[in-house]
Order: sequence, then structure tokens, then C-alpha cells
Amino acid sequence: MLLCIPNVLTKQQVAQCRAQLDAAEWVNGKVTAGQQAATAKNNLQLAQTSPLAQALGDFILDALANNSQLISAALPLKIYPPLFNRYAGGGNFGVHVDNSIRYVPGTIVRVRTDVSATLFLTEPEEYEGGELVIEDNFGAQEVKLAAGDMVLYPATSLHQVLPVTSGARIASFFWMQSMIRDDGQRTLLYDLDQSIQELTMELGVGHPQTVKLAGIYHNLVRRWADT
Repeated sequence: MLLCIPNVLTKQQVAQCRAQLDAAEWVNGKVTAGQQAATAKNNLQLAQTSPLAQALGDFILDALANNSQLISAALPLKIYPPLFNRYAGGGNFGVHVDNSIRYVPGTIVRVRTDVSATLFLTEPEEYEGGELVIEDNFGAQEVKLAAGDMVLYPATSLHQVLPVTSGARIASFFWMQSMIRDDGQRTLLYDLDQSIQELTMELGVGHPQTVKLAGIYHNLVRRWADT
């Protein structure tokens, strides 16, 4: 499932992040790439262990915790601490698949990367190029969202970032280990949850149809959950 989620951060929150990121020191982005992906990666990143990266990462995690659409779509069990990248001057990231396991530095925590996420921190008109191209069931999808918006997609997807030919593209990116390992099952549960929300608005939370559908949802989660 490829899903765009609007307004994960408000414009004011984006501005707060950008004020700090625009003054930050950036390092070569290859430091967090796997052996194969590193050959295709040409960008800059905020050092993962820097106090700024950790503070902004916590800020984003707080926003994610209150986003019901993200929780419904990803059903996250673990979230890898958000990272930050910058593309400019022709920077790009060629076609690749994300590593299956990410190791949180300085801990014993391991995160299986079921869901990839990119949270855009620059407006589309601030840069040329830089589209995130994701291969899904409907072919190649180009994603270039407003600042504060986020895209979720299966980490198993082939994807790339096209060269940024002018301006700079700044984003946060991270991965989630879902309670539901299979993307098809996650998609079904998300669609079912959206139907429950619509029925709740139309008929009420206690209506028999709403209760029945909610029961089906929760029984499927119990059956499929991988915790």
C-alpha cells in the first residue's frame, strides 16, 4: 500500500524544524546505506547520533503518536528513530530496496523494516526534481508532497529519488516494524478500519453493523498480528 498522509506536521512545526536544519552540519549520506545501496546514494544526512537529529527525531515521533491515519495504516510495533537527508546540486538516490533490518545505534534494538516513510520538509516549489519514485502494483508512482506531508510504502518496494537540479530537498525518513508483517493484510485492515470510521459517523459506534465490522477487524488483527 502506498499512502500519502497530509499535515503530519503543521506549517509552524515544519518552520521550527527547518530553522534548525538549515543551520546544521551535514555528512555524507552513504553512512546509513547498505553495501549495495551506497553505490547509488548521492546525498547528505544529519549525523544520526547528533543531539539535533535526536531532538528533531523525538519531535517527529511525538507527532506520529497522535496521527490516527498513520497508526491505522502501519499498525507500528517499533519505529526506527527518524533520520534527515538533504538533496541538492544533482544529488539523487538510484533504484534500491531498503535493508530488511535496521540496527538502532548504541542499543540492542533491531527493527524489521516493513514500512518505509518519508516526511517532506520542503515545499515542492523550493526545488526542481527530487521526486520519490516508488514501484507499486500500479507501476511507478512519483511522489512530491507539500512540507509536513508524509508518504508510506512497503519497504520491499523498488524506489529512487530523482536528481535535484536546483534548490534543496530536505526530508525526514524512517522505517516501521508493523504488527502485521504482510502488506496485503495491512492494506485490508486499513480499508476495513476506514469503513468502520465511516459507519461510526453515519450510524453511531453502538449500531449493530458498526459493532459487527469492528469485531471482524479485531479478530483479523488477533489472527495476523506478529508481535
